[in-house]
Amino acid sequence: MQLKARKRWSIFILVVALPLYVMAAVTLMNWLDGRFGRQPIWIELLIYVGLGVLWALPFKKVFLGVGKG
Repeated sequence: MQLKARKRWSIFILVVALPLYVMAAVTLMNWLDGRFGRQPIWIELLIYVGLGVLWALPFKKVFLGVGKG
């Protein structure tokens, strides 16, 4: 993929897709709270950290080298 296209895709991912993913993650956590009750803080932290890393894995190639000239 061309550098120009990767830059455009990275902006789209950060401005549009990432906020949607954050809303989906918070909705998932709210659903888990409603379904199973409030989890201990360390379990919630593990889930949020896992979801925080999970979103970036498919886009690794898109973000690779975008900050370089």
